[in-house]
Amino acid sequence: MGEAVPAGRQDGLEQRFGLLVRQHQSRLYRFVLRNIGNHSDAEDIAQQAFVEAYRAMASFRGESELSTWLYGIAMNLVRNYLNRAPHRVREYESDEVLESMPDGGDGPEALTGRAQVMTQLAGLVEQLPAELQQIFMLVAIDGLSYDEAAVMLEIPVGTVRSRLFRARDAIKTRCPELRELLKD
Repeated sequence: MGEAVPAGRQDGLEQRFGLLVRQHQSRLYRFVLRNIGNHSDAEDIAQQAFVEAYRAMASFRGESELSTWLYGIAMNLVRNYLNRAPHRVREYESDEVLESMPDGGDGPEALTGRAQVMTQLAGLVEQLPAELQQIFMLVAIDGLSYDEAAVMLEIPVGTVRSRLFRARDAIKTRCPELRELLKD
């Protein structure tokens, strides 16, 4: 068992953890859902990621952003989930389902515009090889930094950059009207 954390430090950890949950709860759930395609399992995995983060928070060394560390935990749980049941095939959620989840309060016009772009983009992303899809979803869609994606996927940052470039290039080639949206 780990060593006891002094009361004052424990309060600070709990406050930090509470902020982490509030800031990342819906985004982490969507991240997991996008990777496994099952609502109830995604809820369980996202919750488990927070539980594991809470248990290990006192030993967090600060070598990365706290959010990167959290998403790394979630990615490992997703991998474990997929490895335990290889017959599970990824099913990407429809834009309608993802749009129905709260995302911070965008208005109807912004949501409609985003839905049109995302519908077009989703079709193009599905045509990419799996490794390019994964990087594109993490960086371009979920908004993770190159460093965060590299830590999560346990690959070099240069590989993230290369794969993202190739994914964007393939999409721009197939749909030139998305060029402006996919600027580097």
